[in-house]
Amino acid sequence: MRTELKPTRLDRVFSRLDREPERPAHIDVPVMTRHRVVLFSSTLAFYAAIVWAVIITSWLVRLDWQIMFFRPYQQWPEIHAFLDYYVVLGQRGPTAVMVAAWLGWRSWRQHTLRPLLALGVSLLLLNITVGAAKLGMGRLGPHYATEIGSNEMWLGGDIFPSGHTANAVVTWGILAYLASTPRARRWLSALSAVTSLGVGLTTVYLGTHWLSDVLLGWAAGLLILLALPWFEPLISRAEAWIFSLRDTWRDRRTTAPAPAPTPAPVGTSTLRAPGEEAASVRDTGIAARTAHVPIMPLHLPSTPHSARSERAPITPLGHRRPPHADRMTRGTSTARPVAGG
Repeated sequence: MRTELKPTRLDRVFSRLDREPERPAHIDVPVMTRHRVVLFSSTLAFYAAIVWAVIITSWLVRLDWQIMFFRPYQQWPEIHAFLDYYVVLGQRGPTAVMVAAWLGWRSWRQHTLRPLLALGVSLLLLNITVGAAKLGMGRLGPHYATEIGSNEMWLGGDIFPSGHTANAVVTWGILAYLASTPRARRWLSALSAVTSLGVGLTTVYLGTHWLSDVLLGWAAGLLILLALPWFEPLISRAEAWIFSLRDTWRDRRTTAPAPAPTPAPVGTSTLRAPGEEAASVRDTGIAARTAHVPIMPLHLPSTPHSARSERAPITPLGHRRPPHADRMTRGTSTARPVAGG
């Protein structure tokens, strides 16, 4: 009697992963609606207001200095160890690897490269915009401040806006941007907002950023997410180009191979005489050489035919025996002499 093993939960998970991926019939691609344009314009105005408030050394700069002198990491040292690990959620390398692994699995299941391409475009925009702003304004951080009450601008720093905060907004917000259902989009939006808010406040707690750096980092990351629908046509063209390269590569790999030699029919004898085998080998070699060499027409010189009397005599082949007198033609009978008396 044979008993069958009951599949475990892990077996069911692997069987689900082994199913043939199916591309959804319709993938919801966000478009640049009027509501999104209004949010983008408002966020851009907030970005410009933060930069202007820091440049003129307004109340925001004074608040930065007050928080720095408060030293939150000394006020609540018991959470310092936890926040040292939590701030990793804003580092570009680890977060990009984690999110890329998830979006890569989604791309494989849905037979589309849009999730990975959208992540790549968002990270490229993040590096360009935030990196240019950091180098352009050159603000120093709290640990490297030179003058109390100053805005520390254009002194060779690279912390304004906060890269940790902007990266947390973009990296975790892209999951909400690529969500398949409205409910998933709402939950992921709330999760990414809480994560990026926590990462920004953690940098203020550790004393690595001013509060104004964090505010500008939130605005910079949100601007990238709001501007992504403008890049959807570029993502679609890139996906089509990559798939065309893949199809071309597959066609080159699946070219028809050379035909194999036809085997001898069953039941026929393959034994040959030595002379016949040598002749067949010689004929095969001649056929193989002449298969690739074009046959050129033979042109003979057009000379007049000579008369028979002018031609050279032809010597017959073979040897001739002299005729014998005692030989007679076959079939003739002769009378024998009779011995007389």
